[in-house]
Amino acid sequence: MWLPSRSEAARQAASGMRMTVAIILGFGIATRNLSVIINAVVALAVTYLPALLERDWDVRLSPELTFVVTLAVSLHTLGMVGLYEEVWWYDHLTHTLSAMLVAAVGYAATRAIDLHSEEVSFPPRFLSLFLLLFTLALGVFWEVLEFAARQAAATLGIEAVLVQYGLEDTILDLVFDTVGAILVALFGTERLTELTETLRERLAV
Repeated sequence: MWLPSRSEAARQAASGMRMTVAIILGFGIATRNLSVIINAVVALAVTYLPALLERDWDVRLSPELTFVVTLAVSLHTLGMVGLYEEVWWYDHLTHTLSAMLVAAVGYAATRAIDLHSEEVSFPPRFLSLFLLLFTLALGVFWEVLEFAARQAAATLGIEAVLVQYGLEDTILDLVFDTVGAILVALFGTERLTELTETLRERLAV
């Protein structure tokens, strides 16, 4: 009996999630829901980003990392059709996954610079602290973006594309952003070796 390899299974799952995002986009268009449409379009574009990076920049993401990217944007898109309001832990899950991606990119880029240049040296403790601060900084930026989007939507009298549920929600979002960064620091750095080497090679060009 033939079973797909781990990488092939990740590719198939990513394709299935991309199709799910496309269906949600169709739903948003049919119901004229602007927030669903915009979020689905952005999510769909992100699912093609790994292939674009490999084609145009020769930056190769592993099938597993591509799967996580697709999973994160797919879950966010699903959240826009009601899961954020109906499932209390759903927002925490999506923030943790998104923070893991941010931390992964931050680590791979910083480690690539460390390996590329003899004039730069980042001790392991610094990298761990950098992962946390980098992820939290982008998390704060995202929360400010959500607040600005809500204020702009209220001023214009239109539906907000991004939704913020208050100060308590913001604090919890940042807590789970921290959780995502810690998970990458503890368990994810070895899995980022291929991406780190790819970025190092690009710096050497």
